[in-house]
Parts: sequence; C-alpha cells; structure tokens
Amino acid sequence: MIAAYDVLIIGGGPIGIACGLAAKKAGLSYVIIEKGCVVNSLYNYPLYMTFFSTSERLEIGGIPFVSINPKPSRPEALEYYRRVVTSEALNINLFEEVREVQPNAGEYFITTTKTTYHARHVIIATGFYDIPNMLDVPGEDLPKVTHYYKDPHYYATRKVVVVGAHNSGVDAALETYRKGAQVTMVIREDEIGKRVKYWVKPDIENRIKEGSIKAYFHSTIKTIEEQAVIIDTPEGEVTIPNDFVIAMTGYQPNFRFLEKAGIKLSDDEKKMPAYNPLTMETNMPHIYLAGVVCGGMDTHIWFIENSRDHADKIIQSIKR
Repeated sequence: MIAAYDVLIIGGGPIGIACGLAAKKAGLSYVIIEKGCVVNSLYNYPLYMTFFSTSERLEIGGIPFVSINPKPSRPEALEYYRRVVTSEALNINLFEEVREVQPNAGEYFITTTKTTYHARHVIIATGFYDIPNMLDVPGEDLPKVTHYYKDPHYYATRKVVVVGAHNSGVDAALETYRKGAQVTMVIREDEIGKRVKYWVKPDIENRIKEGSIKAYFHSTIKTIEEQAVIIDTPEGEVTIPNDFVIAMTGYQPNFRFLEKAGIKLSDDEKKMPAYNPLTMETNMPHIYLAGVVCGGMDTHIWFIENSRDHADKIIQSIKR
C-alpha cells in the first residue's frame, strides 16, 4: 500500500518542522521526510557556532525558545528543535532521502530511498547546505581539503588556509588560530564580508592588522598541493606551506532536484526558482517552496527568522 497524505514535506530543518506544525494545526494529514537526523543542517554546523538571531526570532509554531545567552548556540538550537518534534509528536521519517517527485493525475508520487508516497501537495524545504560551491582548482580533491568546518581542535599547531571571509570563514579562521594553528586567509574581495557578525568583525580585523592571522585580499587559490597552496595575488603568485585547506566558499540548493520536479529556474547565475510570494506555490501546481531554497544562489536572503511565515502562507493556501 502506498501511504497517502494531504501534505508531504521534504526536509526536516526548522522550516520543514514549522510546516509540519502548521499542517498538524490545520488538521491536514502530513509527513516530513528528512534524509538525515532532526535539523540535519544545524547538526552539521560548527560545534561552537553562535546564531546571529536571538532565540525568540528562531521560534517556530509559537513554541518558546528559552536560551541562557542573548544569542543561542548550536547545542541550544538542536535541543529546542528536537524538543519541538518530540513534544508535538510530529510525523517525521528520518534518514530517508527523497529521490523523485512525479505528477500523477493532479497529485504526486514521491519516491524515496525506502518507499513511495502519494500526496496532494508537496512542500520543498530542503535548504542549501548539502552542495558546496567548489573552487574548481587542481588539488581540491585532496584529503586535506574540506568544505565543512566542524571543530578547531583538529587543526591545532597546523598550517591552515581558510578560503572566504564571510561568517563561516571568519569563525574558522579565529577558532583555529586560537587553538594554535598558523592561519592564512585567502579572500577574493578587498575586505572582510559586510554580513559578518558585528561582534566578530572587529576581532578578525584586529587579528589581521596585528599579523596574528595573515590575509591575502583580492586573491584566489590557483593550485592545492600536498604540502603547499599556490595563490594568485595582486603582487603575483605566492606559495604558502600548508597542511589543511578549509574552503568556506558557500553552498547551494539542489537545483537538479528542483528542475527534475518541474520547477523553473531563472536563466541567470542566481537560478531563482519560480514561485508566488503570496502563497509560495511554484509553477508546478500544489508544489510549494519554503525557507532558504527560495533564494536560489542568493542563500543569504532567507534565514529562519524571516522565512518562518512561509509555513502559514503555504498551509493557508492549501486550505483555500
């Protein structure tokens, strides 16, 4: 028997969970399908990450998020969203990946790694953290290169190159430096990113100014070798002795999955998906987008705090 639902939600992050809460409150049958653990993307964030937003701006479903700090930490967020899922007894299937969404007589068949579902409406809330923006340089496939930074202790006493100067890159540079790494930043722009957390930006700028962290601006990686990194700078090529490369170059939504589901993307480099901002419905009838995935390559547009209302918009549209 194929399980049938009013709403199938792809993605068990904060916004996918918010959609599940709204569907449950509206009396709709629903299921959330998540390819990893509860809020899998947050789980894979750096261990000591602190959110930019305050706890009340991360709340979903009207459920209070109590934090002992002005800005909640990753462990606090994991605890909050896990408790929301368990206390509300949400219908969520974990460690199950959606492979395909196929139209069927005005409704949809959803095929996963475990089974097939039937749903009248589909909400895609898959975020953007699964596919890194690659450097596309020789040596990027070496084991010493990572696009996911987790814990600074691993890099203690090593020579580390951090690529990028936005929040993730700055956090990686500062944290590994404070664990004894010799840190060099390679930055395409002429300054530290403008969106870097305001309480962190002076810290990284002062560390660069005093020489504790070396920074090459207007520079890019040319080649990654076993024991060195070659970069292009305004003064020419520079070879840096190196043990590890942390490439914080950002991430992108799974555009291939969106296109396979029939969702149109803009023809420019932003690849913005087509949807109605009033209802969040895409060009495919009864398929909706929620959260960061709405922004295409502009992954900085949507956050938890400004996309929480997507859940209510979608469920209200479905009820109508």
